[in-house]
Amino acid sequence: MAFSILVVSILLNILVAIAAYFHSPLLWLGLVTVPLLLLVIHDMKQTKHALWRNFPVLARGRWFMEEIRPFVQQYLVESDTGGAPINRMFRNIVYQRAKNNRDTVPFGTQVDTYKTGYEWIGHSISALNVEDIDCQPRIKVGGKRCTQPYEASILNISAMSFGSLSQNALLALNKGASLGNFYHNTGEGGISPYHKANGGDLVWQVGTGYFGCRTPDGHFDAEKFKKAASDPQVKMIEIKLSQGAKPGHGGILPASKNTIEIAEIRGVEPGTEVDSPPFHSAFKTPIELIEFIAQLRKLSGGKPIGFKLAIGRKSEFMAICKAMLQLDDGPDFITVDGGEGGTGAAPLEYSNSIGSPLREALSFVDDALTGFGLRKDIKLIASGKIISGFHLVKNLAIGADICNSARGMMLALGCVQSLSCNTNRCPTGVATQDPKLSKGLVPEEKSERVYNFQQKTVHAAVDIMSSAGIQSPHEVNRTHIFRRVSQEQVKRYDQVFPLVKPGAFVSGDIPERYRLDVAESSAATFKPVTQLTEIENKTEALSAS
Repeated sequence: MAFSILVVSILLNILVAIAAYFHSPLLWLGLVTVPLLLLVIHDMKQTKHALWRNFPVLARGRWFMEEIRPFVQQYLVESDTGGAPINRMFRNIVYQRAKNNRDTVPFGTQVDTYKTGYEWIGHSISALNVEDIDCQPRIKVGGKRCTQPYEASILNISAMSFGSLSQNALLALNKGASLGNFYHNTGEGGISPYHKANGGDLVWQVGTGYFGCRTPDGHFDAEKFKKAASDPQVKMIEIKLSQGAKPGHGGILPASKNTIEIAEIRGVEPGTEVDSPPFHSAFKTPIELIEFIAQLRKLSGGKPIGFKLAIGRKSEFMAICKAMLQLDDGPDFITVDGGEGGTGAAPLEYSNSIGSPLREALSFVDDALTGFGLRKDIKLIASGKIISGFHLVKNLAIGADICNSARGMMLALGCVQSLSCNTNRCPTGVATQDPKLSKGLVPEEKSERVYNFQQKTVHAAVDIMSSAGIQSPHEVNRTHIFRRVSQEQVKRYDQVFPLVKPGAFVSGDIPERYRLDVAESSAATFKPVTQLTEIENKTEALSAS
């Protein structure tokens, strides 16, 4: 192929020179026909593509159409409400707020309010004046064993690593966080200089690869952790058990993004694909997880320690709750990630079909903590597709205290949803390590947009709460949100996600929908107890035979 292109290039130059000299129309015609003829011969001789062999030159149109299809779809075909994964209506609201432009809409909603799944908040006749409410509320994170609690905003930057995002993107995000006094989650790739350059508050995420606190063979290094966690910019530490993009699957850093600098930060070999293990080596059971949390809290000097997970088998989370009760200890916060995926590159099956969606997962975790009498000591963080003020309020209503957004913040940086995050060819310089592309993103400009988006979205959420007569985020609950569940029926969230009585799982007053999950759980193992019994019985039977 390369030889054919070289030949065509040489012939074109020769023909252009001759045609210009003799002013010959036939030679100008040859400029078109000769390259086409060479291309026909190449296509007929090659063996890789059947279409090219059978329909030389013409079949190449298919590849061209495939290449431009996403752009045609996004810019010419999709409606304001029909695009995916984030529709144009929500992309536009991010762009408008980030740029400080007008963010109102004319002539009523474009959403079908009679479609099953439509949701809204009930306003109040005794609505409040938004000017009388704190428009940037703070939530205290830190339980009874935490000596350095943190006051967090209700909307923050979700986990995105250096490697996943460019250095300029991280510089802009962190400066935006500094300007707006909200936190920036580092992602599992460790604390890079670009996370720290502008002084924004950090939540350091420690994943299964232990990047930033890793021994040469990939295990947890307590001394390295202690040194990094003592940085005053690090406000909280989050243990990543799993993520919504690919629950049960470790993080993936493509080789093309694993530069020498990134490899040095992570403690790995540059130029190689880095696949984090799907599980932690520092603990194997729920009890060991709670002991690991206590160890990190001590090593960090009493900072809030939490963990992040996507919900899979519910008995596993019940087992963690039982371990908390048994040890009278636990995390200061839990981040719940929706199984619908996020910014991370993932196999199709993982994005589409593994892990519980955010609302179901969040309501379950809130119910479990309430049922075991643990909820008052633990803050819940919702991490998912949170773009608008209403998205924020919905998650607060289900049970969240705080929300994280990744894709919303990427859009504020200038992301155009080109769906090329995993290719290293992000056209806006957000999700790439190619310096020719990342230089297009100017941190000083984009940090203002991140700041604007966060401030205006939080204000929009507070404005919604004031219309519902709600004074603060603590008062938002499941009775405030309504969902159309069919053409004939509307339910409140407390009917869709029924509430659990505090301490019900301890007293034995367990709702039917949770009985099996509680029965299957044990603080000694993540595996369901019934499954373990079956395995033991089979092993005994085999030994006897």
